[in-house]
Amino acid sequence: MQFKDVIGQATVKQHLVELVQQNRLSHALLFLGKEGSGALSLAIAFAQYVLCEKASGKSESDLGPSMFGDLEPAPAMNDSCGQCRSCVKAEQYIHPDIHFSYPVIPRKPGDKPTSTDYITQWREFLKESPYGNAYDWLLSIKAENKQGNITAEECNSIIHKLSLKSFESEYKILIMWMPEYLQNSGNKLLKLIEEPPAKTLFILVAENADNILPTILSRCQLIKIPALEREDIEAALQTNGYEGERASLAASMADGNYRVALLEAENAEDNDWQAILREWLNVAFHGNPINYTKWVDTISKYGREPQKQFIYFFIHLLEQALRLKVLGANAETPTSELDFAQRLNKLLTIEQQEAIMSELDKAAYYIERNANPKLLFHALTIKLNHIIKDKALILAQ
Repeated sequence: MQFKDVIGQATVKQHLVELVQQNRLSHALLFLGKEGSGALSLAIAFAQYVLCEKASGKSESDLGPSMFGDLEPAPAMNDSCGQCRSCVKAEQYIHPDIHFSYPVIPRKPGDKPTSTDYITQWREFLKESPYGNAYDWLLSIKAENKQGNITAEECNSIIHKLSLKSFESEYKILIMWMPEYLQNSGNKLLKLIEEPPAKTLFILVAENADNILPTILSRCQLIKIPALEREDIEAALQTNGYEGERASLAASMADGNYRVALLEAENAEDNDWQAILREWLNVAFHGNPINYTKWVDTISKYGREPQKQFIYFFIHLLEQALRLKVLGANAETPTSELDFAQRLNKLLTIEQQEAIMSELDKAAYYIERNANPKLLFHALTIKLNHIIKDKALILAQ
């Protein structure tokens, strides 16, 4: 994967290139970015850039004296070439000096799995879902209700791999995705991270620094990956064949998360979120327990991802309503959204809208963690009823 294949993040890309060109590359980097920001894709593109045979600007003169005189060094490049032997292997995720570590599950009771056991599935995952999250990955390996982990056996495997000399390139690189899944066994890696063999590079790719072992966190150079810009997401969706209002709406709803935008664009024709939301607001406003149950039964039949999309859609419309109230109409806002936002502003004050968004944020968090959908949406409907009935400040505390 080259930098040009990664959506947006121009500033981060330039910073990474400068780290290499100015010889300021630390032996341990932490790429910290929220879901859908492209942190994993950036790490893979960076690893390919580091190992690229042309990107460093070296020429044959670096290999020793030339019988025809010294050659001028080639100009440094801001991306890997994509054509050399190293790049070809890196783009297929088979480069022998790029190692991957990620959460896995035991295939059977008593099994002690390592990442290598799932390398075929991992390569397919990277090709099909480079912006996927841990849920997508565990689903692809049929984890079901099993908890993924980066195990003690995996740590031992990492130590063994990195103790060997590189096979083809100057560096050997480990990309660890989701180090949040490391248990205390991760302390096995401390000495290796702090005093690695020469030309060894650790790249940790994480979403939440609070869930990483502090002893590991303190040994890494932090590379912050910001959320994606709406324009970059919309352009990427259009490149993938989603045009017009469909791409614009999905990008607006995504809040910098390309994974969310892609899911929304893919399912835009399957789910009429406005109709479902309109029904929910009517149910919550009238406060009829029987209607509560009917609506909750309906939304509970959707899977976890569509439920999250619905929550994000409601948050997006509330944000549009707030912008409309404070800044006025935006020419880029679709007519259907503008009409719904105006209706929300007639129904709710700013304080009520903020209180609802707070509850929706919490709901999205709990959905991600497999909360019971019937209990969650029933409680959320009751809270929505109270907020609409001017009890927002009590609920927001």
